Amino acid sequence: MTVLKKLEIDQRARGLIFDLDGTIADTMPIHYIAYRTILRKLGVEMTPGFFLTMAGMPAHMTIYKINEVFGTSLDPDLFGQMKEEEYERNMKLMKPIDPVVDLIREYHGKLPMAVGTGGYQRLAWKSLEILGLKDFFSVVVSSDDVQNHKPHPETFLKCAERMGVEPRFCQVFEDGRLGLEAAASAGMMVTDVTAYYEVTIGREF
Repeated sequence: MTVLKKLEIDQRARGLIFDLDGTIADTMPIHYIAYRTILRKLGVEMTPGFFLTMAGMPAHMTIYKINEVFGTSLDPDLFGQMKEEEYERNMKLMKPIDPVVDLIREYHGKLPMAVGTGGYQRLAWKSLEILGLKDFFSVVVSSDDVQNHKPHPETFLKCAERMGVEPRFCQVFEDGRLGLEAAASAGMMVTDVTAYYEVTIGREF
């Protein structure tokens, strides 16, 4: 990962909301390799480009998309469990996304902060623990907590509600198209963090 410039908050912000994968934690390569490893056993080759189109989707929606594009008939529950087990085996390899983590450390205790992720609650907390950030957040809204996933704004609106901050005063930090759309739909300030770092999705560990 190459840091391009320092991340700043909007002067109007009274609460900060962060996506997790690809925003706080450099986990996208690990997710990609988990999907690719399992799909290759089925004779399906997933490219990094295709994987990035699904950034922000919860696992079951990703699997529906894979079935649609590749003509497979993967069971979302079974395949999702296999993928998460493969991912969890490699979680220890994740790295922080430095400009975002620097911002979290700078504003910890100064502004309310929350995580709004399309991932599972248990793995979200595990990611934060690996990065040494578990104590920096009291609010984590995951795919387990909402009925409507990104690009629907429910994830971020729940974050705002639990922080006690009006949506218009929340600044969302995101890397995925679906998350950026969700934050805009919620009426929040939006920052695309991909302008602040470079990462190679297809890299090996």
